[in-house]
Amino acid sequence: MARAEYRLPDDFLDAIAKLESRTDEIIPRVLEVGGQVVLDQVRSNLSAALSGNSTGELEGALGLAPARIDRNGNWNAKVGFDEPRRDGESNAKLANILEHGKHNQPPRPFLKPAKRTARGSAIEAMKRALEKEIDGL
Repeated sequence: MARAEYRLPDDFLDAIAKLESRTDEIIPRVLEVGGQVVLDQVRSNLSAALSGNSTGELEGALGLAPARIDRNGNWNAKVGFDEPRRDGESNAKLANILEHGKHNQPPRPFLKPAKRTARGSAIEAMKRALEKEIDGL
């Protein structure tokens, strides 16, 4: 699936440092706010990319995983698809075919445009969420 990686501005990172011992509690909430912005954009793009005879199963499987620390120590909130489908197919496989196309099926990208479109608004939403958390300390 697609991967979006953003570098956070220095002022944002400085604000995080003020959170001290509560970072493990607050950072996931802030990331999930940004993840929700991306999820909404992906969902909108996916709906537009799907044909009229869609079962809705791919759209229903789209979701936001809770923010977690990866093996490299980085926090992540992931947008993706639950698996498997009722028919045994893979949602990730179908999403990949939709995004990139295949023989006799043109691509109908929905992930890459969502990444580009949601970047700024996701960062702004996370900044506002962090400021609210800091103000609440």
